[in-house]
Amino acid sequence: MPKKTEINRKFTYATGKRKSAIARVRLTPGTGKITINNKDLSAFYTIETLKAVVMRPFSVSNLAEKYDVIATVKGGGFSSQAGAIAHGISKALSTTSEEAKGILKRNGLLTRDSRVKERHKYGLKKARKAPQFSKR
Repeated sequence: MPKKTEINRKFTYATGKRKSAIARVRLTPGTGKITINNKDLSAFYTIETLKAVVMRPFSVSNLAEKYDVIATVKGGGFSSQAGAIAHGISKALSTTSEEAKGILKRNGLLTRDSRVKERHKYGLKKARKAPQFSKR
């Protein structure tokens, strides 16, 4: 029987969440290339503020040129997807070193933003907006 050769893959995997967006993030040692859904970061996000949200874990921890990111994101909108990717990158970076974990935790990047849309209640127009009151 032939021997199976093991491929030595060194990567860190993490899942980030924000609203209804879920991002699967894989961090590999590299040059700082970020790929989201098989597209480059600048091709996926044209808005600079969303690029900054995705890059925030790297800018805070000064590890931008040390790792490549391959992310797959589903659900939510552009903004919540960017937040989910940043959360996933932060969780993956925190497993690489204790120093990075402390920096990311102090900046609030390891905490999931648990704010989600409130459900619609019957008798109301939206979650809290009531129809106009008429006395007569």
